[in-house]
Formats: sequence, C-alpha cells, structure tokens
Amino acid sequence: MGRRLFVGSLSFSVNEDKLRDFFSQVGTVNSVKIITDRYTHEPRGFGFVDMSTEEEAQDAISQLNGQPLDGQPVVVNEAREKKITGGIGGTKRRFVQSGGKGSDRRKSGHRGGSFGGGRRNRF
Repeated sequence: MGRRLFVGSLSFSVNEDKLRDFFSQVGTVNSVKIITDRYTHEPRGFGFVDMSTEEEAQDAISQLNGQPLDGQPVVVNEAREKKITGGIGGTKRRFVQSGGKGSDRRKSGHRGGSFGGGRRNRF
C-alpha cells in the first residue's frame, strides 16, 4: 500500500485547497495535485493526494470513498504507477502546412507528383 491516492469523479468546482481540507479530516496531507488539460487548463475531474503515512492513506480510502465533495461523491483509491511503453503511442506527430504564403497550386498548375489530383499524403 502506498501513501499516494487517486481521487476521481471530482466536481469541476473543486480546487486543491478544497481537496486538501477534505482529506485533512482523516490525516496529514503532504501534497495535492488536481490534473488539468494541457491546452485549456480546465480541470479533468481527477487528481492525486499524498498522505503522510500508509495508515492515514488506508483510513482515507475507507472513510472518504463515496463521500460527497461539492455535491458529488468522490472515488478514492490507491494510485497505481503509470507504465510508459514505447511504440506508436509514444511518438509525436507534427502537423505542417504545405505550401508557403501566397502559394496556390491550383493557379500554378502543379499536380502534386505521383499522388494524383494535386493531393498530398498528409498524416
């Protein structure tokens, strides 16, 4: 059993201070992190809480799982370590715009090579 807990089904109005106060009723909270979307910075509805001891983490699971926070019952479980694997899921894709400023293939008569019809293979 670890001291780090996964907290799911969070209301979008819950901030880190509210989550810290919620878990402080069962023990000492070392850290709180609510996960946000990387582009919009909006909360994604889950987060992580690090308790000071394993006993307090177990108490938090047994006492707070299913309890309402801001009107919505939360899910409290032991956090699992994420396994990172290589392969297709780990690759980054870059999207680039073909043609430069003022470039219009329809006007120039360019057909786009062997792909036909002026279409390019875009991934």
